[in-house]
Amino acid sequence: MFNKVLLGRYMPGDSWIHRLDARTKLIISILFIFVIFFASSVVGYGLATIFTLFVISLTGLGIGVFIRGVRPMLFLMLLTTALQIFFTTTGQTWVHWGIIRITDDGVYNAIAIFVRFMLIILFSTVLTLTTPPLEVADAMEALMRPLKKLGVPVAELALMLSIALRFVPTLMDEAEAIMNAQRARGVEFNEGSVVKRIRAFIPLLIPLFINAIKRAIELGDAMEARGYRDSENRTKYRVLTWQLQDTLAMLGFAGFTVVLLVIRFVWG
Repeated sequence: MFNKVLLGRYMPGDSWIHRLDARTKLIISILFIFVIFFASSVVGYGLATIFTLFVISLTGLGIGVFIRGVRPMLFLMLLTTALQIFFTTTGQTWVHWGIIRITDDGVYNAIAIFVRFMLIILFSTVLTLTTPPLEVADAMEALMRPLKKLGVPVAELALMLSIALRFVPTLMDEAEAIMNAQRARGVEFNEGSVVKRIRAFIPLLIPLFINAIKRAIELGDAMEARGYRDSENRTKYRVLTWQLQDTLAMLGFAGFTVVLLVIRFVWG
């Protein structure tokens, strides 16, 4: 289960998306989260879906890889969708039974939120699968550089984010190994009531936290032994280079945004 989580995992490749500058992919991924909320009709969501699938096709990894990455988040997405259905009371009533009331507005909003969640996760996965975590950290540091004038420790924040991204898949693999070891001892994680399943995960947390603390101590000792210093007097081994393809990618995303805005405010 945990080894299916793609957050922080990098899959090497030589596709057009892989060769883009990390800053380009990070900017587009952040802007996409805001732009997707301009979609308010079937045509708008259809355009956003086509654009997302087109970007996924440019990675050369296949849609199946991305779908497997969405599965661990499916329960949270369905739960959010269900809450939207049951707590929206405006619109025409379809079902009214006791305190439960399902309306057309609730169903429409639930579908819209589900599609938004799906597209945001898929698009964000493009960034993590095609960009090494260290390049993502460098891109974050470069984009946050103006905050240095306000006294924000940009380099330290970028370092923490890069370490977090780097160790997410490692912790997931360790969690899967611990679960397999406990299954061999007769522990069942997928049987019984919801409360029983939650209780079965509690023994998983203790060894996972212990391993995480051990890794943090080992990483700190290793950085100290190698004379790690802050970024004030350090040079960069990885140099981010903005190329023509990055400009084309930004123009392509700008065109998608303009079309989506036209559909929202002009077409209706």
